Amino acid sequence: SMFFICLFLHVGRGLYYGSYMYFETWNIGILLLFAVMATAFMGYVLPWGQMSFWGATVITNLLSAIPYIGTSLVEWIWGGFSVDKATLTRFFAFHFILPFVVAALAGVHLLFLHETGSNNPSGLNSDTDKIPFHPYYTIKDILGALIMITMLSSLVLFSPDMLGDPDNYTPANPLNTPPHIKPEWYFLFAYAILRSI
Repeated sequence: SMFFICLFLHVGRGLYYGSYMYFETWNIGILLLFAVMATAFMGYVLPWGQMSFWGATVITNLLSAIPYIGTSLVEWIWGGFSVDKATLTRFFAFHFILPFVVAALAGVHLLFLHETGSNNPSGLNSDTDKIPFHPYYTIKDILGALIMITMLSSLVLFSPDMLGDPDNYTPANPLNTPPHIKPEWYFLFAYAILRSI
């Protein structure tokens, strides 16, 4: 959750400062966001609780909307006619592989950012305002990391189930739908888009 908070803050800052004008950097960033969301989704399915079973069924079943090949594509992803052990094995493999893809995309993202330089609120060239990275930005980054680690540690140590889903403690049962259907909070915007289509 903290990782997604940082990602959304990063995207929000990019929108605010007009970084979308750096097309290559922005498009790689979009691919990065999708890859991270895919990794999170596949990791969410791995505990094989009631909510994650339902999520795997519903989200992958969206591919059936693709004309002509949709149904075959869904069965291919599932490894059969329903979400089962084959699906779980595939998701585990992709959940392992995708972070390496994310790392490679992050490198390309930085490469394109290095080509253009970063943005600033005024839109002017900021070469004259540059200061040494160390100690100024080092201290700033360490402070930010410490605040984030403190918040995350407090959450994990004092209320570890706060961001979890109680329905995921129920063993997966394909005959039942979870009583309180809701996606993870960081997928809510995507879920709202899907529901509006």
